[in-house]
Amino acid sequence: MRSFRALAAIVLVLAFGGCSTMAPVLNLLISRSGYHVAEDLAYGSDPRQKLDVYVPDHLTGNRPVILFFYGGSWQNGRKEDYVAFGESFATKNIVVAIADYRVYPQVRYPDFVRDGASAFSYLRAHIAQYGGDPDRIFLCGHSAGAYIAMMLAADPHYLDEAGAKLSQVRGVIGIAGPYDFLPLTDPTLITIFGGARRQDTQPISYVDGKRPPMLLATGDADQTVGPGNTVRLAAKLRSFGSPVDVHVYPGISHVGIILSIAPMLRGNTTLRQDIITFVNAN
Repeated sequence: MRSFRALAAIVLVLAFGGCSTMAPVLNLLISRSGYHVAEDLAYGSDPRQKLDVYVPDHLTGNRPVILFFYGGSWQNGRKEDYVAFGESFATKNIVVAIADYRVYPQVRYPDFVRDGASAFSYLRAHIAQYGGDPDRIFLCGHSAGAYIAMMLAADPHYLDEAGAKLSQVRGVIGIAGPYDFLPLTDPTLITIFGGARRQDTQPISYVDGKRPPMLLATGDADQTVGPGNTVRLAAKLRSFGSPVDVHVYPGISHVGIILSIAPMLRGNTTLRQDIITFVNAN
């Protein structure tokens, strides 16, 4: 029965999932052992300015931390749908924080980036009480969430405004991220970003020097956010001497890359292990 439910969950997510792919049905697959969750920690006053922290059981010493922002075209998403991401790394002795953030139509660019900065600043101040090392926080995101993570690293003024510093970011993990995606053609995205060709909305535009170590992952079958975003950003980062580890997974789509974090689909890419290796090496 469990195998049938797991297969049904995967089929449903693949059929109906957008950028927010860890739908509630997929949570049926996820083990709840080996970690515990501190829920709804408020990093701001808005109902969407909250995060969940996945804490490995039996921690010894402060552990590295991944702060994850999900995708959803800057218009939707819920931290509760990403249990698979929390489980994937909490069971490998890494503390995971999954943050909600304000989305359109409540806000437009750059307020969701500001929320990301506030979440990072909050985590720096409080993560030690959950066994996390405040000096080893890695920004991570998928799709629109990767955009947020990358903007924080590319344009340090958002962290400065939140009382943090770029030097406090240990590393950045971008999964199928849009970093250089003009011109916009979707009317809603044009509204969100205030125009179709605003170069000042692009993370790649702010890379003007060395940045923290980065792991950039994409699939060569991604038709939502082209792999060229990753290739172009990596080239610019390397031109300033930034360490960049790029992984392009063959035959993997925009949804498939984040689904490959989940149990029963982990054989589709090496993403989970690539992230674990990156975090433990930095």
